[in-house]
Amino acid sequence: MKDNTTSKEKMLKKVRKALLERRDNPYPNLEDQPLYAAPTEDDLLEVMFAEEFLAVAGQFVFCEDEIQFIESLLNLAEERNWHKIYCWEPRLQEVLEQYGYPYYETDKDFDQAEVGFTLCEALVARNGSILLSNASMAGRRLSIYPPVHIVLAYTSQLVLDLKDGFRLISDKYGRHLPSMITTVTGPSRTADIEKTLVLGAHGPKELFVFLLDG
Repeated sequence: MKDNTTSKEKMLKKVRKALLERRDNPYPNLEDQPLYAAPTEDDLLEVMFAEEFLAVAGQFVFCEDEIQFIESLLNLAEERNWHKIYCWEPRLQEVLEQYGYPYYETDKDFDQAEVGFTLCEALVARNGSILLSNASMAGRRLSIYPPVHIVLAYTSQLVLDLKDGFRLISDKYGRHLPSMITTVTGPSRTADIEKTLVLGAHGPKELFVFLLDG
């Protein structure tokens, strides 16, 4: 008998299964906690980054966990009709494979890439920038060539300023710093032509940050 289940339905089944396997009460004794918790430093950095990132035409999505991230990515890909999502970093591939999300793991037909999916080194809250390096398997091309760049980041990577981001990189790599470290502030843009702002002239036209709690 032919299996008529679509890829989306299969992925949603895995998401639902993961939801069912969650603990019945992940927040015990919640009634004993204050109704409104005081905002933490991480909360303030998150809000600051989101505001600055949106101000430079970035698109920001906060996700409580990987399940919510997969659901958001699935809906976005369906809405935009994306089929060629390239992902070369093992950590990201594990997340996608866990829910059966299709991606390209090599550079085959890379000239037809629609989305480049990468991690990052840090998120700089003060100016809504993303710190990237070429130390990962994504290298340089995946964040530059495809018309859409999606970054998966974690709240632990939020820093206030550039100097704090460079400190994270220094602590991570020690004396073996990546040969390329760069900041990305919003999608590629230029106003060289008749002083009219054009997005995507020298890189991705759209830039998404999915921020996971953790």
